Amino acid sequence: MTGLLPDVSPLELVIRTAVVYAFFVIALRMTGKRELGQFTIFDLALLLLAANALQPAMTGPDATLGGGIVILVTIFVLNAGVAYLRRHSPLARRILEAQPTILARSGAWDEAAIDHEQLDPVDLAAALREHGFEDVAETRLVVLEEDGSISVVGEETDADMMRRRRRRRARRI
Repeated sequence: MTGLLPDVSPLELVIRTAVVYAFFVIALRMTGKRELGQFTIFDLALLLLAANALQPAMTGPDATLGGGIVILVTIFVLNAGVAYLRRHSPLARRILEAQPTILARSGAWDEAAIDHEQLDPVDLAAALREHGFEDVAETRLVVLEEDGSISVVGEETDADMMRRRRRRRARRI
């Protein structure tokens, strides 16, 4: 039976957890931008296997309830610290968050950007359909946002411009 008090120094558990957390955040940052909802089954398997592989690096020989609590509190404190830095430090925000990537402009895909972000054409087609477009030619701009979501701005038709002008005139009256 495991005890309440950790078998390993709580400070060692905090340091181990902080190091693993830092390397895990770096690895996630380097692997690109994806929303949780855009994870493929392979992404989910990778994340679960990575978590399972990293657990012994954090706990070391400790299998106590107290050690688990120290690690859990450490993870939550680190996460809150990262959230604070992202909100209050432009430098930390630049380091921790990816910049948006333009995937298509003026109705044409940017193949270099798509390859760089390791995106699948099937997923891109699905993103267009989610925004009501059948083909990239109907778009003015497609952007992979820093949070992994895909934004699509449609090409404005003459009818759209006329409607917008009528609305502006109606507001002035």
